Amino acid sequence: MIDPKVIRENYALVKKNLEMRRDSSIIKKLDNWVSQDKEWRILKQEVDDLRAKRNTITEEIKVAKAKGKDMKPLLEKAKSLPNEIKKKEVRLKELELENRPLLMSIPNMLLDDVPYGKDGTENVVVRKGGEISKKDFEVVHHGQVASKLGVADFERAVKISGEGFYSLKGDLALLNLALVNFAVDLLGKKGFRLVIPPAMMTKKAYEGVTDLSDFESVMYKIEGEDHYMIATAEHPLTAMHMDETFEEKDLPLLYVGYSTNFRKESGRHGLEERGLFRLHQFDKVEQIVFCKTEDSSKWHEELVKNAEEFVKAMELPYRVIKICTGDIGTVAAKKYDIECWSPREQSYFETHSLSNCTSYQASRLNIKYRKGSEKEFVHTLNATEVAIPRMLRAIIENHQTKQGTIKIPKALVPYMNGKTEIKA
Repeated sequence: MIDPKVIRENYALVKKNLEMRRDSSIIKKLDNWVSQDKEWRILKQEVDDLRAKRNTITEEIKVAKAKGKDMKPLLEKAKSLPNEIKKKEVRLKELELENRPLLMSIPNMLLDDVPYGKDGTENVVVRKGGEISKKDFEVVHHGQVASKLGVADFERAVKISGEGFYSLKGDLALLNLALVNFAVDLLGKKGFRLVIPPAMMTKKAYEGVTDLSDFESVMYKIEGEDHYMIATAEHPLTAMHMDETFEEKDLPLLYVGYSTNFRKESGRHGLEERGLFRLHQFDKVEQIVFCKTEDSSKWHEELVKNAEEFVKAMELPYRVIKICTGDIGTVAAKKYDIECWSPREQSYFETHSLSNCTSYQASRLNIKYRKGSEKEFVHTLNATEVAIPRMLRAIIENHQTKQGTIKIPKALVPYMNGKTEIKA
């Protein structure tokens, strides 16, 4: 969340920044919070003054009693104070309960180099990589290729779990593991420590990493319990340092998180649409960084490089997109996407999301570091290294052959027991 002190001292600047998101409801939330915060501060001062007055009168009563003076006037003064204080304290508590959720619903402030735009159509292409090769045959739907090769079973998955699920078998299941292991090894060589987090989080922890109203419609909640199934490894890995303070010398903290994720994805799931997208369950490898304030922009670019390195190793055409102000999510101060080429659709589709969240999550989770005699909130960053189903789709579409087989990217061959091709 945005530091309340920043809003109080720089309201005009904060408002101007948030207006770039092109959503009037955000400014309404901001103004509502400012109004309630003003009432809270006035009321708090009144309560503090009344408490001080009560303490003063209490001391005066002690002195009067010791000197044998008449205490009646002082007792009369003190008589009305408890009820007056209690009444104001009740309203103070009400405001505190209202103010924090309202503050937490206000999006992060954007960094200066985020491009201004109304929606996803105005995102900016930063660069492209890889070559789009023309195929001398019609590219087949990835789900059909995998089914025909006998390495994916959508029908039986639907039979036991319903739409939005899939089963991988044989070499495609092995390719799934190869993608995970290659990603973990690649990041491990760069100093990232592997973490396999819990698959469920409490509401308190979840509210620390994101605005739950953004996610509740797509998240699975455990009925009768204070638990949600995780939607991405970013969430538990960021929340695991809740209420901790680091020494400056211990930063940055670099993690590679591997998890199975769960989402209520909506959309069509007919025979033609069945495939490795719009899924309720999927595996993903995520990059997570906790760093000093001044280092987050540098680390953001590093995370993008790491993701690009992975995509290049998969021998895929891709492009890096800088997300504009009208399309960026609540939590990110700056965001990139990486999109891989779909030869079947003749267009790019998103495979990676990479965000600099500055201090927005850390302030919600109370994660700090000591900087001299002061304490500051850390900056947090998250970035996809590989979302398995989307990467499988990209590989199957780009590396399928005229004969209906799937060529294995060279970088993954050692992880595939030397196999270079998936055949029937």
